[in-house]
Amino acid sequence: MGLQPRRTLADGRALPLHALPPALTGSLLAAPAAIFLVLAFVVPIAEMVGYSVTAHVTQGTTVGGLTLENYARLFRSELYWVVLLRTLRIALVTSLVSIPIAYPLAVVLARGGPFWSRLVMFTVISPLLVLVVVRAYGWKLILAKQGFLSWLIKGVGLSASPPALLYTEWAVVIASAHVFLPFVVLPLAGAIGKIDPAVEEAARTLGAGRWTMFRRIVVPLSLPGLAVGVTLVFSLTASAYVTPQILGGNFAAMLGTLVQQQILSVNDWPFAAALATVLLAMTLLANLVLLRLFERRFGRWVGRGGGR
Repeated sequence: MGLQPRRTLADGRALPLHALPPALTGSLLAAPAAIFLVLAFVVPIAEMVGYSVTAHVTQGTTVGGLTLENYARLFRSELYWVVLLRTLRIALVTSLVSIPIAYPLAVVLARGGPFWSRLVMFTVISPLLVLVVVRAYGWKLILAKQGFLSWLIKGVGLSASPPALLYTEWAVVIASAHVFLPFVVLPLAGAIGKIDPAVEEAARTLGAGRWTMFRRIVVPLSLPGLAVGVTLVFSLTASAYVTPQILGGNFAAMLGTLVQQQILSVNDWPFAAALATVLLAMTLLANLVLLRLFERRFGRWVGRGGGR
């Protein structure tokens, strides 16, 4: 029998937790998670943002004092603008590429038989069981000029000279979509599993085909799960470092790569903090925009359906 936190009354009797006011009970239960979140996330982020505006490096020397020089340097240089736009582009393309791959897998996961559901679950989760460096080097072997993909394209006669994918943005997109696909499939499968089968049965009775039911019922009602998955993939791809570094090299550098270079190679911590702050702000803003778009689309569909 577990111990319950107790509050002592004036006469010495102990009051069980369930007798406390609901607001106080909720606060006590949420306190450990809130404290951990503040210490592990809020405080480091605040220190990073503060460091980006309280110091800058001049001629190899760190100079203290309130300044916006790091951000001015970031937005003055065309190089950093190119990297910033490339980061946004790769993250967006990866999110879009993941959607058509995730839907069939999510449908099988949510509605398939036990064997197929377990097989899809294992296939989707397995990339997360491998170290990110191992995954990246595996894709490097596949996408190399003389790699497996090139050999396969030549073998089936599609091209005698396949295009080089390694050290391009597409190499980063392919590997990132493979690694982060579970973060789309699992929320999507949860949303699809909550759709009432009676809705699809009614559409089937009215003569709707499989594609029509998928397009008019499954996709709109699964938009909340898709929104969660897409924002996760976008955030993880935009902040990735190992995959762009190994598969993109200097030809497809992203903001995460620049942060690493500024810290380990240049030893310019204030500018690295500014880069990381911009990356964080950019990711949060993009997620808010994506969630707003999904919310408007879902609300429009529900409103139209409710008015019929």
